[in-house]
Amino acid sequence: MSRPGCVRGYGRRVRCPWCGAADDRVVDSREVEQGLAVRRRRECLVCSRRFTTYERASGAVVVVLKRSGQREPFERRKVVAGVRAACKNRPVDAEAIETLATDVEEVVRSGGPEITSEGVGFAVLERLRALDDVASVRFASVYKGFEEVGDFARELGLLRDDRGTGEEPRA
Repeated sequence: MSRPGCVRGYGRRVRCPWCGAADDRVVDSREVEQGLAVRRRRECLVCSRRFTTYERASGAVVVVLKRSGQREPFERRKVVAGVRAACKNRPVDAEAIETLATDVEEVVRSGGPEITSEGVGFAVLERLRALDDVASVRFASVYKGFEEVGDFARELGLLRDDRGTGEEPRA
């Protein structure tokens, strides 16, 4: 017996973001994020507009242990939001940010049921350094809680050491 608003008993239907109708058809499906997700193009049967949904397997919940001692579930969207903020007005495309978030999510999930917020931040920072130097310093300033100019100089020194260049950072 089918419940109202459910598709074959699997849960609630996807609603059209334009008109709110629950009737749609899948126009195209393809694997994304190296097979970790499925992207579906859907067409609303009421208003005929198209929209995209993503399906990801929800594995075991990974708990993030915050500096304050609080525990909360790992949320990929927070990684994406933090990296987007750091990359604002930088030549980094959305696909590169999504790839970075996928890589970080894999690291987090492979580390077991619990990870510290510092571990998440380090995983993001490590990948962001390879993507964009300026964005990595921006991210580090928030993640590491910079309080004075010397903190920026220290981070630039670390970045310079990682790059293996002998030049001094410009202030």
